[in-house]
Amino acid sequence: MSLGDRLVRWVPRLLMAAVLGFPLLAAAQQGIPMVNVKTTSGGTQYSLTLQLLALMTALTLLPSLLLMMTSFVRIIVVLSLLRQALGTGQTPPNTVLVGLALFLSLFIMSPVLTSVYQDAAVPYMDNKINAQQALAAAEKPIRGFMLAQTREDDLATFLEIARKREVASPAEVPFTTLVPAFIISELKSAFTIGFLIYIPFVVIDLIVSSVLMSMGMMMLSPMMISMPFKLMLFVLVDGWGLIMGSLAASFAMP
Repeated sequence: MSLGDRLVRWVPRLLMAAVLGFPLLAAAQQGIPMVNVKTTSGGTQYSLTLQLLALMTALTLLPSLLLMMTSFVRIIVVLSLLRQALGTGQTPPNTVLVGLALFLSLFIMSPVLTSVYQDAAVPYMDNKINAQQALAAAEKPIRGFMLAQTREDDLATFLEIARKREVASPAEVPFTTLVPAFIISELKSAFTIGFLIYIPFVVIDLIVSSVLMSMGMMMLSPMMISMPFKLMLFVLVDGWGLIMGSLAASFAMP
């Protein structure tokens, strides 16, 4: 039997099965309440189905939240600039740099995460506060961390763009204005640290290039000779420890 004969034979059967099974599927879906909202004296409670939907939506936004509202941006940019300054190409690989930035971010953000867990997550799980109160309690430590790392001129720039020039207190700054100002400040700090990291390695490149030129070895690549000296210098001064310590100290809360 050819392929065309098989299609002619099975397509009507599949269509018939779909038509007959659609009412059963619709009936099964009608038996599951998609949204069940109950209003009580303490607030509004949502059904388990809607809570799961909100949880899955939050999980999809976790990478963006990790990039926008934590120390991850500054750390990963500094580590990328460090790798370029060393001239080692793809060593360490991106997976190692991202993993290192992730765990260092967890180390730096641990006081903030602990405060969120104790002030928002635990009372919510114990049914002492509702979801809105939990979100308000979780917002305070995160907002405090972001405000401590955000430059005033960056915040003023985005407030001017949003046409909100007069803000009575930092608590009145909306998240839609605070988050981009925080990211711009993090990029500025990361590039400043990267500039300081580049200086000693550029000096090594200049010295090696001058020595090779004076010896008449113009056909030899200076990068090939300078990279071992960069690695030796970086290891002798305990470069990884200095970089990690400096990054962690740069996020010191006032």
